[in-house]
Amino acid sequence: MKKTGILNRHLAGALAELGHGDGVLVCDAGMPIPDGPRVVDLAFRAGVPAFAEVLDGLLAELVVEGATAAEEVRRANPQASKLLHGHFPALDLVPHERLKELSVDARLIVRTGEARPYANVLLHCGVFF
Repeated sequence: MKKTGILNRHLAGALAELGHGDGVLVCDAGMPIPDGPRVVDLAFRAGVPAFAEVLDGLLAELVVEGATAAEEVRRANPQASKLLHGHFPALDLVPHERLKELSVDARLIVRTGEARPYANVLLHCGVFF
């Protein structure tokens, strides 16, 4: 059994399959999940696991060259906005409806138990070389 890193076998396997340019949507429990992308649902109960915990874990495993979030996060969820801008100073903000449209093309969706609005981000995978 793995001792460190991501222990969820579905998530670890999905991350290993990602390549340059692939999208990973990390979303709250209320984000509509489109048909198509692979989904790893980590939600256990409201707030567990938290968006911040999942995002931090994923960023320890992935090379990310950019990120997109809903512009509504600034007003409706200042805590998530601060977290996202801290990780991604060049965060691309789009209307929430546009983020939902973009999520259809994600290769992977990771659903958290977050129960606060707009705790969603589309990560754009990079390469480590």
